Amino acid sequence: MINRYEKEIINKLIDKYEKSKSFTGENKVNQQFSVKISSLFTKYGDHSNYEAFQGVNEAIDNLMRKSFVMAKANSAHVYNNVVLNVDTLEEIYKYVSRVPKKDINEFVLRLMENYKGRNEILDRYCSVQYERINTNRPIQFFNDDLIELENILIAVEELLKVHRETYMRDFSVRVFKDSKLFEGISPKVINLLYEYGDFAEKEQVLGDLNIIKNPTYINFKGAGSITIKGQRIDLTGFSNDIAISSIMLSDIDKIQVVGKAVITIENLTSFHTFRDKDMFAIYLGGYHNSLRREFIKKMYQQNPNVDYFHFGDIDAGGFYILEHLKKQTGVDFKPFRMDTETLIAYSEYTKPLTENDRDRLSRLINSEHGRVIKYMLENNCKLEQEAIDVE
Repeated sequence: MINRYEKEIINKLIDKYEKSKSFTGENKVNQQFSVKISSLFTKYGDHSNYEAFQGVNEAIDNLMRKSFVMAKANSAHVYNNVVLNVDTLEEIYKYVSRVPKKDINEFVLRLMENYKGRNEILDRYCSVQYERINTNRPIQFFNDDLIELENILIAVEELLKVHRETYMRDFSVRVFKDSKLFEGISPKVINLLYEYGDFAEKEQVLGDLNIIKNPTYINFKGAGSITIKGQRIDLTGFSNDIAISSIMLSDIDKIQVVGKAVITIENLTSFHTFRDKDMFAIYLGGYHNSLRREFIKKMYQQNPNVDYFHFGDIDAGGFYILEHLKKQTGVDFKPFRMDTETLIAYSEYTKPLTENDRDRLSRLINSEHGRVIKYMLENNCKLEQEAIDVE
């Protein structure tokens, strides 16, 4: 039976082989794949730890007897390097119960072929993975667990079919017959969706696709009224906001704006402190899922002649949320206090940009927000909307 020292030596050697040009057939000369024993086992050189020394030596001796490796010991029976015998690879894979990378790649390619064409995100993901496999680069969101990879692809396909708010556990039961499975793979699913889809913020990907852990509400206030199942609620007489459950959205008969504009607000604190008697304010909850967008679309259909604004952080995320909001609702939202003048006025509260900020802002430099983005990049600054006085 294989022991842990043998397994570590062989797996390290195979890792080197499978990352090489010899594995892909591109190498024109014979390569040797070796591992330094003292690097792999730090206690090997510790003379006081005879048990580890003997265990490693026995492992190497056994692997040599099986012709899996080649090694040479000095007079003190100390091994320096161990070299893989590539002529016995088939037997080696069986000995360590490891599936050859070539077999894994073939399975993944068949899997990609099966899921190609299911939706645009899967198409883009599969296309990139074809290229990565052909150039012997790691497959994204894959750690050699083929079942998990297929579950990830299943989740990406099924998530894009969800059109009403669904609890995460209910989604998991419906798709996988297991209430906890989806939560376990959700970080990889979110990363895949964010990289290959069109989402403004990674943290809100599932919310945008109507997957929730708890019921959501739409908060609004200000210059307008809302009629639900024939009952009209005049918001102008309220000192603050009211909220309705997403379940009630289909019960809304009419949304009437009596002020000059509608404004969506990204942050809850800013929403609560916002005061403008001529505006109908909606809290986005940091992001806008499909149900909030339906609320906005219904409002726009019934109130097309007022102005529409969005108030968010003056950072990459804020502008991406604004652009995504415009794209997904078809409403021409204008930025509210997301400009150079506001940055200058509140300069003492600004924060420096991260490399990720700079990368994301650079992609928007040619948009209508180019002036403020250029200022942000040149002055290394961004601003959270909570710092802005809106009372």
